[in-house]
Amino acid sequence: MRDLNNLPDLELALIQTTLVWQDAAANRERFIGLLDDARGADLIVLPEMFTTAFSMNSAELAEPEEGPTYAWLREQAARMEAVITGSVIIEAADGSHRNRLLWARPNGEILHYDKRHLFRMAGEHKHYTAGEQQALFELNGWHVRPLICYDLRFPVWSRDPHDTDLLLYTANWPAARRNAWNRLLPARAIENLCYVAAVNRVGEDGKGYPYSGDSQVLNYLGDPLLEAGDADGVFRASLRAADLAKFRSKFPAYHDGDAFELSL
Repeated sequence: MRDLNNLPDLELALIQTTLVWQDAAANRERFIGLLDDARGADLIVLPEMFTTAFSMNSAELAEPEEGPTYAWLREQAARMEAVITGSVIIEAADGSHRNRLLWARPNGEILHYDKRHLFRMAGEHKHYTAGEQQALFELNGWHVRPLICYDLRFPVWSRDPHDTDLLLYTANWPAARRNAWNRLLPARAIENLCYVAAVNRVGEDGKGYPYSGDSQVLNYLGDPLLEAGDADGVFRASLRAADLAKFRSKFPAYHDGDAFELSL
């Protein structure tokens, strides 16, 4: 493990809100005001499929790479002087449709992670192509690994082989399964000896499914630093690298972890 003691605190802003069904322009416009309330954060996190809600209508809704949401994220990240992230329906260069998390930096650079585990109970695997690799992004010296919704249920994919400091989940996780959400997130923090931040939406989608929110930030013990409940708004938390370093030093369970390789 590298030395974290000299890293600055990481300021998070989680945006938990309703989404307009399958209307990218309306959602982008709505998020502008919410982003204003997140000013001062280093990292601003939006829900999964934040421009459309969780839709299987990928053929109609997919945007091209470097399409309007790419441009919007570049503009907003520069305006906010922060990284902004969330997932969008994208048509990749190979023609496949992806549930793609975009990581927009203030300097105009956009990185991405494609959702690996597609939610077959909603037919996501029939409309989207699964991602092939994990991602690890650097922010102010912090190592942040993004995952999307259903990925949470697969501990091997969330397992940390990369010295991760923050596991980041963005989701449209329905209220009917909120119990799993609230139990699995602390487990991921505890087993990976890292912080966890998770953003969900609230309200109902176009098919009438309700979402309970429960966006949260957890420390390396699985204890909550932030719990948004079912409220609509912007929620903030501050992560201290020195606290994480101290805990890992006192409880270095990573030394006893099992070596493994993922077979995709």
